[in-house]
Amino acid sequence: MSVDVAYPIFRTDDPASALRVARQLLEVGDQQGACVSVDVELRTVGDVLHAWRALPDAWFRKEDTADWVRDPSDPSGLHVGVHAPQLSTDPAFLLAHLPLWASMLDQPVGSIENTFTTVASRHVAEIRWSGLGWPEVPERGLYAEFNHAEVSVLFNAATRELDERIDGHTVLVHVRRGNGDEYEERQASWLAEQTGQTVIGPPQPC
Repeated sequence: MSVDVAYPIFRTDDPASALRVARQLLEVGDQQGACVSVDVELRTVGDVLHAWRALPDAWFRKEDTADWVRDPSDPSGLHVGVHAPQLSTDPAFLLAHLPLWASMLDQPVGSIENTFTTVASRHVAEIRWSGLGWPEVPERGLYAEFNHAEVSVLFNAATRELDERIDGHTVLVHVRRGNGDEYEERQASWLAEQTGQTVIGPPQPC
């Protein structure tokens, strides 16, 4: 089974610039079957309420596995996720369950990215575009790729696991992992070149 690998091609302190470069990458590929998914960590009641107002179709959940062990019955519903219209906005309830995560999956490209970037820019978060297609480039020995053609922006996160906070935002281009022949780096480099960027660090595995 093939897997993808993601190369960083742009880092910035400006979330709007990260989104701009990511969109330039999207234009390199086939977007016919593309969609966008987002995820953000919310650590205060104010953060949750801001996201709840800005993203009325989001799902809110907890990632605290110790809480699942303490109370597997999940009376809050937050282990599996609560749709924004059903989420209690009582501050005491929210405070008891922080941090929460808000996500939206498989949305139309262009539908939520601007709003989400405004919400997510201060937090650990990710925008990921999937279902793309990278073009064939015969003169560079590159094949068309559809299964592992993705773009992502990590907001204030060191890795795709979103488990280590850093300052700044990183654009990643995703390609199929090769067989040790540096093919994936050549493909990532070519894709970066199309946006005036270069590969700027080691790849991140899936």
